[in-house]
Amino acid sequence: MSGPRRSGPGRVLVIGATGYIGGRLVPELLAAGCRVRCLARTPAKLRDHPWRDRVEVVRGDVVSGEGLAEALDGVGAAYYLVHSMAGGRGFEGTDARAAANVARASGEAGVRRLVYLGGLAPRNAELSPHMASREEVGRILSEGPVPTVVLRAAVILGSGSASFEMLRYLTERLPAMTTPRWVSSRVQPIAVRDVLRLLVRALDLPEGTERSFDIGGPEVLTYAEMIQRFAKVAGLSRRLILPVPVLSPGLSSLWVGLISPVPPSVARPLVESLRHDAVCGEDDLSDLLDDHGRIGFDQAVELALRRVDQARVDTRWSSAAWPDAPSDPLPTDPDWAGGSLYTDRRARRVNASPERLWRVVEGIGGERGWYSWPLAWSARGWIDLAMGGVGPRRGRRDPARLRTGDSLDFWRVEEIVPGRLLRLRAEMRLPGLAWLELGVARVGGRTVYHQRALFRPRGLSGHLYWWAVTPFHGIVFGSMARNIARRAVREDPAAAH
Repeated sequence: MSGPRRSGPGRVLVIGATGYIGGRLVPELLAAGCRVRCLARTPAKLRDHPWRDRVEVVRGDVVSGEGLAEALDGVGAAYYLVHSMAGGRGFEGTDARAAANVARASGEAGVRRLVYLGGLAPRNAELSPHMASREEVGRILSEGPVPTVVLRAAVILGSGSASFEMLRYLTERLPAMTTPRWVSSRVQPIAVRDVLRLLVRALDLPEGTERSFDIGGPEVLTYAEMIQRFAKVAGLSRRLILPVPVLSPGLSSLWVGLISPVPPSVARPLVESLRHDAVCGEDDLSDLLDDHGRIGFDQAVELALRRVDQARVDTRWSSAAWPDAPSDPLPTDPDWAGGSLYTDRRARRVNASPERLWRVVEGIGGERGWYSWPLAWSARGWIDLAMGGVGPRRGRRDPARLRTGDSLDFWRVEEIVPGRLLRLRAEMRLPGLAWLELGVARVGGRTVYHQRALFRPRGLSGHLYWWAVTPFHGIVFGSMARNIARRAVREDPAAAH
């Protein structure tokens, strides 16, 4: 996509490589001939990416500043791709503190350029808290000691992006819809391929360049027009859209959360960004780089849908960790300090090959479900959504393959040992920490399925929660073990019946 470079800034640091854009930018930088280093709070989340053995990874945290000096040592340019998309209490202060840490540490390390991907919004409008925070991050970086290039993009169209999935599910699931006034806002969407190319090519700008650039695709559309164009590309009938003036951003985000996998806490900043027109005020970057080719809306949608159909979604909006997601070690780790730990263990012999059983285990969640009482899983997910959590329908990045760091409905893959172990960490709202382990073993010539649910309670409410749900474990976890075993046998042509 980006082509080889004749010269470069030396080593490049990507801050936010576990996120949607960062995870796609790294291979583009490698293809352009850059030496890449990644800063990650949890390096294990990058372990299974196909480019992992071609990059350096440094453990660090932009909010605390831990690891920044090591990560920035010897770096010529750094990409800052971090922001609190889903918010949380005090997110503006957290974003500002992280940006200030990076600006200061970059100056001390002698970095020559920072590149930041921000949002496209009117210059003098009253912005939503999220858009205002992104503008503030850009300002903090730009006022620091390192020349900073800020790229401001509106709706990014690409398989797995939150904007694309919101548009996709609204269009596919609602042949008729009542919509708020923001569907009439003018937007200049841009294909993720163009965003990645421009991010890479920002390294080609003259040294010392310090300013923001608006980036967008070749067309300006209202959101209603985007829905109709999407429907046409996807082969759907024309959608009936009835705008109403009463849906606030809060109500709109709840509505989006009901229709799409994007939970209200993520949908809200997307919706709020559409309250104003998001149209480029200039196209100077194209002139400076002599890069005027942009992918049109229809082609961007077609490319994204093709990757979804082919299960080739490299990263998703949910790739980044959920705000306030726990990062404590599994309680059985050596450095666990002790305390209460509840466990539910199950094991079953399976008359199928370990390979077939593993395929069933790795395919859990998403469209296939959880092999047990669907109503219970669905109800738990909707309760979580109502409490401000991630909800039940984040789905999967790939229908058959998982990698460390993937989101999986209201879980996240904490560890995966192909053919042997899948460990999931709960990201739902809980009075404690929870894990679910699914394992495959060969014992005495027989295939054995192991399952373990662990819960570390937090305070009295955590203990009460565990005892309240314990009566349902036989139904939920017991049927899960039975059904996974049965599914493996049913899908194994060599199994004896």
